[in-house]
Amino acid sequence: MTEQAPAAATERPDIPGKSIAASRTTLSHIMTHGDTNLLGTVHGGVIMKLVDDAAGAVAGRHSGGPAVTASMDEMAFLEPVRVGDLVHVKAQVNWTGRTSMEVGVRVLAERWNESTPATQVGSAYLVFAAVDADGKPRQVPQVIPETEQDKRRYQEAQIRRTHRLARRRAIMELRAKRAAEGFED
Repeated sequence: MTEQAPAAATERPDIPGKSIAASRTTLSHIMTHGDTNLLGTVHGGVIMKLVDDAAGAVAGRHSGGPAVTASMDEMAFLEPVRVGDLVHVKAQVNWTGRTSMEVGVRVLAERWNESTPATQVGSAYLVFAAVDADGKPRQVPQVIPETEQDKRRYQEAQIRRTHRLARRRAIMELRAKRAAEGFED
C-alpha cells in the first residue's frame, strides 16, 4: 500500500487545517451504582454514551461548530468496568473528509482507591458530520497528522472509510436487486 498524505490545507484556503492535538480531549467520570447492569458491572450503554460525548466534543472542537454522530463502528468492550472505577475516555480526530471526520476513542479505567495504572477497557471509531444552523453539512478543517502514530491512525481511518463505503454500496445493491425481484423489505 502506498502512503497517502493528507490533502494539503491549500485545498481549502478559506478553512485552515488543524493538528490532531488541537482537538484531542479526555473526559473522566466515576462510575456509580446507577450505572450498573443486572450483573453488577457498568452497563455497556453507559460506556457508549461517554464515548459519544467525548467524540462529540472532539468533533465540535475540530470542526469549529456543531457536529452530529453519523455512525459508530468497531465498539469493543475489552474488560468489565465496575462501580467505583474512574473511567477516562480519550478521543481524537483520526481523519477528515470534506464534511465528515472519524474520531477514535480509547476507554481506560482505574480503581478510585488504588494507585495502579489505568487499564484499557474499550475502544471505538465514530464518524461525525459537521452541520450548520439549518442542519446542512458544512466543511471541516483538514486534519494534519504530525506524529508517526497520528499518520498511522490517519491511514487506518482511510481503510475503515473504504470498508464502510463498500459495505453500504453492497447493501444498497442487494436491496435494489431484491426490490427488482419483487421482494419487500
